[in-house]
Amino acid sequence: MSSFYSSIVQNFLISFGVVIGASLFSGIGAIITNHPPYKIMMQVASSIKIWAIAASLGGTFSSFAVIEKGIFDGEIKTLAKQALYILISLSGANIGYEFIRLLQRCGYIWGR
Repeated sequence: MSSFYSSIVQNFLISFGVVIGASLFSGIGAIITNHPPYKIMMQVASSIKIWAIAASLGGTFSSFAVIEKGIFDGEIKTLAKQALYILISLSGANIGYEFIRLLQRCGYIWGR
C-alpha cells in the first residue's frame, strides 16, 4: 500500500513540476528574447498540461494497456487505480497552471 501512496505523490509532483518548470524557463527565454514573460508563461502553462500528465504517468501507451486490461479482463481495482493516477496527475498539472496564474496576478498587484 505504501507504493500506491508514493506513486500518487510522485505523479502529482511530476505533473506539477513539469508545468511550473516549463513555464518558468519559458519566462526566462521570453526575457532573453525581449518578449512579455507573463504572456509566454501563461501560453506555455496552458499548452503543456497534457504533456505533464503523460510524463507523470510514464507514457500514454502503458496507461492505455492498464485501462484495457481493467475493462476487458474485469480487473476493476486496476482500472480504479489507473483512473486515480490520471486524476491526480491532472490535478497536479492544473494546480501548477493556477500557480502560474497566481504569479501573474501577484505581478499585477505588485506592479501597481
